[in-house]
Amino acid sequence: MANTGDLVKIEGKEGILMPTTDPKITIIKLESGYNIAYKNAKVELVKEKEEITKTQNQKIESNPKLKNISILHCGGTVASKIDYKTGAVSALFEPSEFLNLFPELKDIANVKSELIAQMLSENMRFGHYNIMAKAIEEQIKKGVDGIILTQGTDTLHYTSAALSFMIENSPIPILILGSQRSSDRGSSDAAMNIVSAISFATQTDFKGVGVCMHADTNDEDCLIMQGTKVKKMHTSRRDAFRPINTKAIARINYKTKEITYLNEYNKEKNNLNITFFKENLKIGILKSRPNLFAEELEVYNNFDGLIIEGTGLGHISIRKVDDLTSENEIIKNKLEELTKKIPVVMTSQCTYGRIDMNVYSEGRTNIEMGILGNELDMTTETAFIKLAWLLSNDLDVKTNLNKNLRGEISERIENVFLN
Repeated sequence: MANTGDLVKIEGKEGILMPTTDPKITIIKLESGYNIAYKNAKVELVKEKEEITKTQNQKIESNPKLKNISILHCGGTVASKIDYKTGAVSALFEPSEFLNLFPELKDIANVKSELIAQMLSENMRFGHYNIMAKAIEEQIKKGVDGIILTQGTDTLHYTSAALSFMIENSPIPILILGSQRSSDRGSSDAAMNIVSAISFATQTDFKGVGVCMHADTNDEDCLIMQGTKVKKMHTSRRDAFRPINTKAIARINYKTKEITYLNEYNKEKNNLNITFFKENLKIGILKSRPNLFAEELEVYNNFDGLIIEGTGLGHISIRKVDDLTSENEIIKNKLEELTKKIPVVMTSQCTYGRIDMNVYSEGRTNIEMGILGNELDMTTETAFIKLAWLLSNDLDVKTNLNKNLRGEISERIENVFLN
């Protein structure tokens, strides 16, 4: 008799037996991740759940001819699988199980996995970046050849920016990745992202923090993108992450493992230096829009810094032009108060392009009020992280904001809008 979680066969199809409340209905989960239901089906037991687990947990022997790669787990869809007790996606499994989901890795590298956090990425705070950086430092000291950090995709570009600023002069590649579908589904992008990242890490002389995700919707290539110049651009597509105002560092073919370099990258080995975030730092993000009210700025009186995601070249409503826009003068006065207390940085709601507050009079007024960020092309997310990191390490914002510290500022905007 088969039980929930066993591998069974029905009418020639194999799948994991799922729970059901109707004794006449049998549901199995196919390798593709989809369920199929049968009525009054004849069930053939293929393998018991305990035997499946025992096979999965077999120890993988280290190969002295291969490089050593460390996977640091921070949760997310890439680190999830189907809970066959409920049929729901679950992130509650041991790191050793994660390795067994990708058996092809044993021919590419010696892989070790460590769980350092377990959460959906929207729950992350500055303190979690400190945990990641400390775990990465520990692995570097152990002499690993590369590090893969997995997490949820929704705030992955915040993490990649944070670690880029925190980890200066990394002697090895540190690649951050996620997936849009859980790793034990046949339709998952997890395997391709992970295998491609590890393949790249074992072959490259790239040193620093990058992001590895699908290059397009085909299961052929992944892109390696700079940690401070990447953004999630789609809610669900596998190629959701794109390089912003620059080209990707490289493209790697999932099947052949061939690397094509597309841009300049850091290959120098210098002295490693790791800095951290002040965990209770308060940095706000205010989105400029029509019908803004000055009272919305009041909350930032007790903050340490503010990012304004402005319109176009870097604007926010500060000018009275008729009887309906008197509120704008109040907004201007409030912004002037804030710039005397905290650093206020302008970015753009536009994904591509550069801030230029010298073009229009409102922009020049922004500069006169003390709003920073002119001539920069940082994404809002990277600017948020950079401001927090500068303040965390007592670095003067006015002096360092416009310095290109980790490749976050493009000297020239690349024409990659649709690439």
